[in-house]
Amino acid sequence: MRVLVAEDEEILAELIATGLRRAGFAVDTVYSGDAAIAYLSLHDYDVVVLDRDLPRVHGDDVARHLVADGSRTRILMVTAAGSMEDRVAGLDLGADDYLPKPFEFPELISRVRALRRRSARPAPPLLEKAGLRLDTVRRTADRNGRDLDLSPKEFAILQLLLEADGAVVSAEELLERAWDAHADPFTGAVRVAMSKLRGKLGEPALIRTVQGVGYAL
Repeated sequence: MRVLVAEDEEILAELIATGLRRAGFAVDTVYSGDAAIAYLSLHDYDVVVLDRDLPRVHGDDVARHLVADGSRTRILMVTAAGSMEDRVAGLDLGADDYLPKPFEFPELISRVRALRRRSARPAPPLLEKAGLRLDTVRRTADRNGRDLDLSPKEFAILQLLLEADGAVVSAEELLERAWDAHADPFTGAVRVAMSKLRGKLGEPALIRTVQGVGYAL
């Protein structure tokens, strides 16, 4: 799951991004409305955490841009203005959810996950295949009853492969969905992460490489 955090207070933006990464999300951060529009035009985000009071281009105009563009990116609008009128105005602009500041971080995580479920192809919270069980709510994974100690990146890769239900997922798609914008496509990051994941899954092998195409379960 890929999230853009658009927040002009840089310390708060990085705190939000760090917490989201620890929860298993791939996160990019921007500090102005024009940068948010640029990133949203370049990358396919599941959710944008959008501060309403952004400089240069107002958060309201970013929301209008997404709606006018027909984007599938869900908008979680955050702002210090938390009155009923402010919430209604934000939702009327096209925001999918509205969270007044200050907020509790677990609530932010829960709202982001809920918005992702709306934007993605419906998938059950428990994904299973060949003795492999992935609980996307509790963020746990096991194979034949053996707990798998997966990193957030490995969990994201495995979830994408399970959701593909046997279809091939390209390295480019994995890089787009499980890494942030700073990932270098020429570093072999997907290959290295896939090797570590295969080692943790053990034998017999579950992930097959389709040469020149990608990976599949």
